[in-house]
Amino acid sequence: MRRLVAVGAGLVLLAGCSTGLPGDSSPDPVPPSPSTSPPAADDPARRAEFAAFYGQKATWKDCEDGFDCSSVKVPVDWAAPTGPTLDLALIRRKATEKKIGSLLVNPGGPGASGVEWVRMAASSYGAPLRASFDIVGWDPRGIGDSSQIRCVPNDELDEQVARDPVPDDPAEQSQMIKDAKDFGKGCQLRTGALVGHVDTLSTVKDMDVLRAVLGDKTLSYFGASYGTFLGAWYAETFPWRVGRLVLDGAVDPSLDPKGYIEGQAMGFDRALKAYLTDCLKQQDCPFRGSLDDAQAQLGDLIERSDEQPLPTASKRQLTQALLITGVVQGMYSDRLWKPLGEALKKALQGDGTALLAMADQYYQREQDGQYGAVVQSNGPIYCLDHPETRTVDQIAAHAKELQRRYPPLGESMGWSAMGCRDWPFPAAVQPKRLTAPGAAPILVVGSTGDPATPYEWSQALASQLSSGRLLTREGFGHTGYGESRCINSAVDEYLVNGKLPDKGTTCK
Repeated sequence: MRRLVAVGAGLVLLAGCSTGLPGDSSPDPVPPSPSTSPPAADDPARRAEFAAFYGQKATWKDCEDGFDCSSVKVPVDWAAPTGPTLDLALIRRKATEKKIGSLLVNPGGPGASGVEWVRMAASSYGAPLRASFDIVGWDPRGIGDSSQIRCVPNDELDEQVARDPVPDDPAEQSQMIKDAKDFGKGCQLRTGALVGHVDTLSTVKDMDVLRAVLGDKTLSYFGASYGTFLGAWYAETFPWRVGRLVLDGAVDPSLDPKGYIEGQAMGFDRALKAYLTDCLKQQDCPFRGSLDDAQAQLGDLIERSDEQPLPTASKRQLTQALLITGVVQGMYSDRLWKPLGEALKKALQGDGTALLAMADQYYQREQDGQYGAVVQSNGPIYCLDHPETRTVDQIAAHAKELQRRYPPLGESMGWSAMGCRDWPFPAAVQPKRLTAPGAAPILVVGSTGDPATPYEWSQALASQLSSGRLLTREGFGHTGYGESRCINSAVDEYLVNGKLPDKGTTCK
């Protein structure tokens, strides 16, 4: 799966997905126990106005290759349950042996399709897990087959993602502001009222309806990257319904937008230094000298591309924005370091074709110019979840500070905050330490070299949650499940048998 991160002013993006290898787990699965946390007085499952949603019966139909598909109805606006509704698309791969429940999964984004993810990756989860759970994915509201958000046409996206990510003068700054406003207006025009209700808290309420429709008393859930934000807020909102939750590559919900962007700048800087350090050991590395020398050489390439975009084999040019995006794409896994090095070598020789291809992979842009749907839905969800209240001058000052601390990518990440500054809908989520008092144990997986969701965020979330337990993977790349047999086994053991890894467990 392609991953998206905060780059460029028009969109603030983050996604994470991971596949798993079979782990070693007990052959006797243990069903999740009912929660001991008492339900809240305003539990929507007990309120008459929501009975029609909670009382639905899913009609599953075969949708090829061993999968079943269905849909579940939810209100567009949870504050108006008698108003318009939308249908959420679902897919499941049934348990291969004795079922102990359903495992709802979300691959991140925000904006990634859970239906596509399960169809692609269900067979990669651990064998004990697949034996014991129906693996269930869904397209959250505004995503994929659940009323996909549409904001701007593909040709306009081409222009926006290629635009200068660091304004050098008032004209470029005005263009950046205009792009952000045009994107928001386009969402209103092409999507309508739904685009104001695609926030995480609305999706969390949808998740509780899915739990009920699937017939589970508690929710068992695996969320990666942004999916951890959903899982943490579900635990905070419905602690009495928490079954077994695994949050891999965690987002820290207590961060404001400034702290969020700063964390990602730190994470990508850490990954970039690791890549360059490794590159300098290779004979074919395009950089020379010390780590500082290599960073400076990459910075010079980025700086030159502002005024002199690189030609490619197509009619498109590799602009500064697209060059940075290609580099960011290469940070998501150390398996991408070699192709990144080859692409940078060609770029230093004046050919931007390979780096443009990596930028296109990041944005899920096909050769015919079609973009993946996640680019349309990511910004609207992020902006509702992360209200940006700083002035342009404050954002500019922070961007310069990030460039000083995390060159050469920091400044472009700092300016990405402009994407939400003039968002036309009120924010629905505020920064908050989530404790989920009374919830069953929640397993948080953090990778020490994760660029998009830095390890410090997983540490923070695990410490905030009253029942959090941190599992650490030493290594680079985004999220941990599928990157380590040790992680896979620990996650499978918890989901299938309810056994947490010991405190302080680290997988190398």
